[in-house]
Amino acid sequence: MSDRLLKFMFHGAPVRGELVRVAEAWREMTAHHDYPPPVKRLLGEMVAAAALLASNIKFNGALVMQVHGDGPVKLLVVECQPDLAMRATAKLGEDPVSQSASMQELINRSGRGRFAITLDPREPLPGQQPYQGIVPLDGESMADVLEAYMRQSEQLETKLVLAADEDVSAGLLLQRLPEGGGMAAEIDEDAWDRVTTLGATLSAEELLRLTPEDLARRLYSQEVLAHQATLVPRFACRCSRERIGRMLVSLGRDEVDSIITELKMVTVTCDFCGREYSFDAVDVSQLFTSGGTAEADQRRH
Repeated sequence: MSDRLLKFMFHGAPVRGELVRVAEAWREMTAHHDYPPPVKRLLGEMVAAAALLASNIKFNGALVMQVHGDGPVKLLVVECQPDLAMRATAKLGEDPVSQSASMQELINRSGRGRFAITLDPREPLPGQQPYQGIVPLDGESMADVLEAYMRQSEQLETKLVLAADEDVSAGLLLQRLPEGGGMAAEIDEDAWDRVTTLGATLSAEELLRLTPEDLARRLYSQEVLAHQATLVPRFACRCSRERIGRMLVSLGRDEVDSIITELKMVTVTCDFCGREYSFDAVDVSQLFTSGGTAEADQRRH
């Protein structure tokens, strides 16, 4: 089953819905990492949530979810572009991860975990800075956390059902639109309670194994769904030799030269895709001469 995000409206009701299934792209995101199952589930839920939220934003830039944890998980990052090109990574500490670890145990063990959602413009205007919202890490699941955030920051009632395993990241999003956001003069006032009650019956197994189209038919066979559209989530890493070069320049010549002196080579591995970039003394000299804007002639991956 291909990766798909299905968008729909409930006819005659100010409610919109989305269903996403990320399979091939999810496997590509995690192919170079051996995350423990609880970490993979949590990161996968963030991937599904990022796709669902990004597809509703009229914004020419990336949506970035970033968790700095104070438990066994030190960092979770998911980035989603407007075309649903996605990448994700996790960094773990030295503490072992229990197979039964809860979200709070993984990232908020002492109450010092931090979660931020950033909108990073692709072509920022002069003086324009990325917008960042801080997400309280309250609740027992990633769905709880993001539902509360949407209610508080966007004033939108939101229902999320998220699931992930080794092979699939998937989710359902339902949102109650502001007054006047329905599709007919006569508004179905009971629609929100009805469709969220049905959405809450969705099991993780169904979400992970069925296509968005099949799920929409099963859940809402008695509803009229309109304005359907499908998008395709995909894995895409934005790393490049030039970007890595600029990062090395930002570290400073003394620090980079000390690595060259000790190891004869600076090798940087992308956390998102696992690609390696190597720079020798000649490459480093060229980087600092050009300020990191020119690529060295020698490429070693």
